[in-house]
This record gives sequence, structure tokens and C-alpha cells, in this order.
Amino acid sequence: MRKMLLAMAVGVFSTAALGAGEHGGGHQGDSGDVQVDRTISFEAGDMWFTPGQLDIKPGETVKFEITNTGNLEHEFVIGDAQAQEEHREMMQAMGSGGHGGHAGHGGHDMAEGAHGGQMPSVTIAPGETATLVWTASQDVTALEFACNLPGHYESGMAGDIHIRG
Repeated sequence: MRKMLLAMAVGVFSTAALGAGEHGGGHQGDSGDVQVDRTISFEAGDMWFTPGQLDIKPGETVKFEITNTGNLEHEFVIGDAQAQEEHREMMQAMGSGGHGGHAGHGGHDMAEGAHGGQMPSVTIAPGETATLVWTASQDVTALEFACNLPGHYESGMAGDIHIRG
């Protein structure tokens, strides 16, 4: 079982073209020196996101502000459909324990963009707001945002990101 989880984690995190292709891709927290083109406010409720889809320009740097208005912990993950599915399977295999108790810590950041290939994400505790700064890749046209905690995606916590100029 441990080898299977390790293999799944390596598969998820070794995918290099997940949409965070620029150096600033996916860095969580304060935007610091990163020039943000647009801020998008998200609401994560009990099994839904608002808005449900996005149109973003290639190379655009977006600051996502995600507020969890629900009663459950959620995550906000950006990646292609295959990577989302692999991450969902890994989360299912880990059980309902989520991300090991990151709730209340303002989320976690798995984003390393081109220098690590990990998917940009944050975990948001109920009543909290998390921030994720991400730059859309120049060479990807379709991605998804999702909550891959067990049962959340299947209940509707996902949406499409269309990247077009």
C-alpha cells in the first residue's frame, strides 16, 4: 500500500505541464513582488464553488481569494483533468483525513510551477480565506480547478479554466 501511494504521489507531482508554467505560477499567500493582473474572489460552500468557470489569458497572473463559507474543509487545486484525477485517487487512498490537519493554517501550497511541476493548491478551513497567486501557462488551453477531498469533486466541487487570448 505504501509503495502504491508513493507511486501515485510521484505520478501526480512529476507532471510538469500543469498550467503553472511561469515562475510565479501558483505561489500562495501575499503576492509580494509578483505583478498581479487580476484578482478573482471565490466562494467555496458545502460542495460547490462560485464562480463555476473562468476565462483567463495566457500569461495572465491571477490572485485567487477563496473564502470557505461551508462547514467542511476544502481545497482549491489547479491542474489538467488527468492530474486532477490522479490527485483525487491519491486523496481517496489516503482516506478522509484530508491533508494531515492543515486546517486553520491558512492552507498549504504545493505549487512549484516550472521548477517542480506540482499542482498549485491551498486548503481552506471553514470560515477562513486563503490566497493563491498563479500565472496561466502560455501553452495550455484548458485546466480545471477542484476540491479533491473524498466525495467533494463527485458532489460538484469543480470548474473549468479556459485559457485563451
